[in-house]
Parts: sequence; structure tokens; C-alpha cells
Amino acid sequence: MSVGRRDFLLGGGLAMAAAPAPAQVTPASPQPYQPSPGAVAAPPPDWDAVKAQFQTAPDQINMSAMLIASHPLPLRAAIDRFRREMDWRPVTYLDDNNRRLQAYSRAAAGRYLGVTGDQVALTDSTTMGVALVYAGLKLGYGDEIVTTNQDYYVTHESLRRASLRNGSTVRRIDLFDSIETVSEAQIVARLMAAVTPRTRVMALTWVHSSTGLKLPLPAISAALAQVNAARQEPERIILAVDGAHGFGAQDATLASLGCDVLMAGCHKWLFGPRGTGIIAANAAGWNRLRPTIPSYVDSNAWTAWVNNAPLPDHTDGPLMSPGGFKAFEHLWAIPTAIEFHEGIGKAHVAARTTQLADQLKAGLALMPHVRLVTPRDARLSAGIVSFDVHGLSTDAAVARLRARRIIASAAPYAIQHVRLTPSIMNSPAEVDLALAEVRGLAAA
Repeated sequence: MSVGRRDFLLGGGLAMAAAPAPAQVTPASPQPYQPSPGAVAAPPPDWDAVKAQFQTAPDQINMSAMLIASHPLPLRAAIDRFRREMDWRPVTYLDDNNRRLQAYSRAAAGRYLGVTGDQVALTDSTTMGVALVYAGLKLGYGDEIVTTNQDYYVTHESLRRASLRNGSTVRRIDLFDSIETVSEAQIVARLMAAVTPRTRVMALTWVHSSTGLKLPLPAISAALAQVNAARQEPERIILAVDGAHGFGAQDATLASLGCDVLMAGCHKWLFGPRGTGIIAANAAGWNRLRPTIPSYVDSNAWTAWVNNAPLPDHTDGPLMSPGGFKAFEHLWAIPTAIEFHEGIGKAHVAARTTQLADQLKAGLALMPHVRLVTPRDARLSAGIVSFDVHGLSTDAAVARLRARRIIASAAPYAIQHVRLTPSIMNSPAEVDLALAEVRGLAAA
């Protein structure tokens, strides 16, 4: 029996709208989340009730929430509550609450990823997180970073700029010759073959926004562990990952992925506050990073400045969190987005995303005028479904689908593909409607 609408709303965080004033909220001690070992044990939520939390245009089917998400009702209520406080008494409310509420946000994100709040930094986006991490790497002249030709502009450009600063070398490899024949073994073998005695960092992307390929990060990290077993610090290789399209869509923690540093935005699959993001790292990851932008919430940094004393050679989440004046009502509302997902259940969110993506891929694979790009295997894919339409450019296919009220998108790569990205704000019926419109492109 599925969970009813009232039970979901109460469990999923809508009651936050009636919670005590923000100043009374006390950050909870982060309890590491453990992903489900296999099948989802609890009954699934009422997906109609989940969908009802999103106030989306009724004349569109949004299959591109992975670009920038709509805010669900509990999150809108939390942001409005903080906004009213900031409008009413901005100076004193900020003075009294900013550090505490940012700590609450870090604790919630840490709980979601199975780490402590001090192992999480708050950023504005995946792009900011990637740039801060790669600019902050402790690398010397001739040290090597391995990445791939399939990675995104943000990774490539951040690494290029970092190498200009510290004299490191960036090596790019091809993960595969053909997406149709890609396999976990091939990906791991190619990455490990690229490792040299000078390699210090492997810079990868969890789910590729071009093809929808999901990297087997646990297998990659296990292979790296074998290499690192024969190395001493600081020669060990750390695994840094752009996690934008896995964070919020997959049932995983930092430890289960095996990466040392994860950068992601909260305003994609997590459906979190727009203009927010995170960097999460384990001890090995933080040990290899230096902050770039001064922090406003790390008391050690302020104390060192006031006393004209050097900072300890130690980096963590608070120190890595960029300072400055921000959309604080969004930054402070991150816990509500986390609680919304936890109320549904991380495993349920991942299973629903997989179910809808599988439905979409199965339908596309039957169409003779469509080339499905994303692997059918759920072990090598997540929520992004990429494809080509024979006889149409990517831009033309996206435009015609949007004219038919299906919001498709294309990633800005040299080789582009049409993307549909069903999520928990969609339904199987909407996936069928999207398939019908793609089918109609055959006669276009």
C-alpha cells in the first residue's frame, strides 16, 4: 500500500512551513546516511503527491529539470520565511544567525552524503566548486592530473588555469572508442593505463551531461586504491569528481562512491535552492586542498587575521566556503531540500529516476529514426537520456519538441545530442507523451 498524500507531506518536509522561526532552529548532529543495500524495502511514496509539490507550467512537460530545477512547495515556504526575516531586519538577523544556519546547511548536506558537516563547503554552483577545488590543489611543477576528452568545459578550463598557476600537467584520454560498446571494464582499464608515477589527481565526472554515461566510480576508486597502496603521501592519487548529475538522483554516499572530493550544485536533481552548491571531501581530499576565496564563517580565519598570525595548514568545509554577501535565504534553505528527499527516501528517488529513464530509453530504442546514445545498462547511466534524430540537427529537434510542449535540451559540446531528463517531478504518462512527440519527428 502506497504512502498517502498527507503522510508524504508530513514526512517529506512540508511541515517545515509551520516550523518555529528560523532563529530557533538548532542544527542537528549529522548522522551519516547509509544507502540501501539492494531492493527498496519501504513502500513507495505517493508519486502524485510528490509531483503536486512542484508548481510547473501546465502547458509544458519539463524534461530538462537537470538544467535548473523548480523548487518544491516546502522549499518555497522555507525560502519565503528566511526572506521575510531578511527584509524585516537584515543586519541583526544576519549577525545573529548566518554562521549557525550555514552550519545547519553543511550538516544536512553532510548527512545526505554520509560525512560530517565540517567536511562540506557551501558554494554557489557546481562550476564554482569545480573551479575552487582545481585551483586549490596542492600540486607542484610536473605533477600530473588525468582527465578525459569526454569531460565538460568547466573541468577542462579549470584544470587549464590551475596548470598555468602551479606548473602541473593535464593529460586527457578517451574513455571509449564508441559509446555503443562502452563497458565498466573498458573505462577502468583506460583510466588506469593513463596513470604514471607523476599522477597526483584523477579529475572525472560522475554522470556526463553530453551522453548520459555514468562512470563506475566504485570500481575506479578500487583500482586507484591498489595503486595508492604502494605510494606514500603526497604521491597518492586523489579522485575528484564533478557530481552535478548524480547528486540528488542516485542513492550513494561519498564513501560508497569512493571519491575523495565531490563537487555538485543543489539546484539540479536535488531540486534545492537555486544558486547553491556543495564541495564534500574526506580527510585525504581536504588535506590536498587550499582555499581560494576568504571565508566568512570560519572563526580560525578571522582570528588569524585579527592577530596577524598564520593560518594552520589545514583545510575543511567552513574554511573552503566562499565568503561574501549572498542570497542567504537560499543558502539557509538547503536543509529543507535535503529533508524533502529524505522524506521520500533516497533509494526511492533513485529507483524512480531509473524507472522513468529506463521507460524512455526503451521507447527510443524502438524508433528507427532515433539513435539512442545513453547506455541502456542502469549501471552506466542515471537520469540523463541522450539521443539523435536522423535528418534533424540537435537544435532543430530540440526546437520542434519544445514547440510540441516537451522541454528538451542540448548540452554545449562540440558533438551535441538531444536530451530528455525525466525526474521525480515527472510521471510515466508524461514519458509516454514525450515518446509520442519524438515518434512524430519521423515525419517532420
